[in-house]
Amino acid sequence: MPITKGAKKAVRTTKRKTVYNKRRKDSMKEAVKAVREEVTKNADAKKALSLLPTAYKAIDKAAQGGVIKKNTAARKKSRLSAFVKKSS
Repeated sequence: MPITKGAKKAVRTTKRKTVYNKRRKDSMKEAVKAVREEVTKNADAKKALSLLPTAYKAIDKAAQGGVIKKNTAARKKSRLSAFVKKSS
């Protein structure tokens, strides 16, 4: 349990940032999942290609906010594009 005033403030800040980070990470995962499902379910490369920029944007925003690292974002984007390219 925090005792000092600064420690109490740190707990409040952490709670706010946790919600923000979780929202960013969840939106990133949903976007990536949508692209992967489109490829596996329908084998429709055009639809997956149209969803790819949305996934890229979500991944970039997560990296920009510090939720994931820059190289992790690059790896995710690379693997996702390779997955879509392989299916088409």
